[in-house]
Amino acid sequence: MYDQNFSDDAASTDPVGFRIDPVLARSWLLVNGAHAGRFEAAHRSRADVVVLDIEDAVAPKDKVSARDHVVQWLDAGHSDWVRVNGFGTSWWADDLAALASTSVGGVMLAMVESVDHVSETAKRLPDVPIVALVETARGLERISEIASAKGTFRLAFGIGDFRRDTGFGDDPATLAYARSRFTIAAKAAHLPSAIDGPTVGSSALKLSEATAVSAEFGMTGKICLTPDQCHPVNEGLSPSQDEISWAQEFFAEFERDGGEIRNGSDLPRIARATKILDLARAYGIENSDYDDDSVHSPAPSDTYHY
Repeated sequence: MYDQNFSDDAASTDPVGFRIDPVLARSWLLVNGAHAGRFEAAHRSRADVVVLDIEDAVAPKDKVSARDHVVQWLDAGHSDWVRVNGFGTSWWADDLAALASTSVGGVMLAMVESVDHVSETAKRLPDVPIVALVETARGLERISEIASAKGTFRLAFGIGDFRRDTGFGDDPATLAYARSRFTIAAKAAHLPSAIDGPTVGSSALKLSEATAVSAEFGMTGKICLTPDQCHPVNEGLSPSQDEISWAQEFFAEFERDGGEIRNGSDLPRIARATKILDLARAYGIENSDYDDDSVHSPAPSDTYHY
C-alpha cells in the first residue's frame, strides 16, 4: 500500500513542506522506513506530520536496516515521528533504544492493548509524545484506560488490523461504534481528538467521503499512505469556508448587539466560533471577505469537534 503514487521525483520540485503542531495535526503521512529515498519527498509534502514507519510497512528481514535509515535521517537534523513496533515484539526495545538519542518528534506505538504498552514505552522515551495506535478488539475494550495512561498523547485507529481481528467490513455504519469509542475516550481523557485510520486506494472521491466520515465522528486527524492524500485530508478536516463565514458573521452580529450575552445559546456559539477562527489561523486558511448583507451561512452542527 505504500507504493501508491509516492514519487521520489517530488523532492526536486516541491517546496519544503511545513509541519503543524501535533495537537492540531490532520494528515499523518506514513513513509516506509525501508525506502530512505522517499524521506525527502515526504519532508517536502503537505503532511502535517511525517511518520517514518518501521512496523507494518517493513518485512522482518528489513527491520534493522529500516531502523538504521530512520536514525540516520533523524541524526541529520530532522524531527519527524516514527511508527515503532508493538510492545512485546522482538523489535520494540531495540527501536526505542535506537531512538532515545535522536531528535525524534514523537512515536506512534503499534498494537496498543493495555496501559502497560504505553507506560513502558514512555519510560524508555521520556518526554517523547506517544500516539497509541489501537488496532484490536482487546485494545478497543481498554481504550479509556489507554487514553488516560501517562504518556498517551493522542489515540489512533488502526482500521486494517481491527477489521482483520474482528471480521468487520469497511462500511462506516459497521465501524461507527469503534469510532465513537475513540472520540469519547479521547475527550474524556482531555486528549486532542483521535486520528482515524487510512483509506487505501487512489480514488479522490473515496478519500473525500472517508475523510468526511472521520470528521462526522469527531476525529480530527487521519493517517495518509501517500503524499497526494495529505492535501484532501487537510481540507476535509479543516473548518470550511461556510463555517469560517458563519463565525465571522456571528461575531459581527454579536458586537452590533452590544457584545452582551443575549440568551443561553450565545456562550456555546462564542466558543464554537472562536475555535473555528483559531483553527483557520493555525492552518493558514484565508476566507474571502464576506458580504455583510448576504444570506447568513448556517452554523456548524453540534457535532463539530475541533
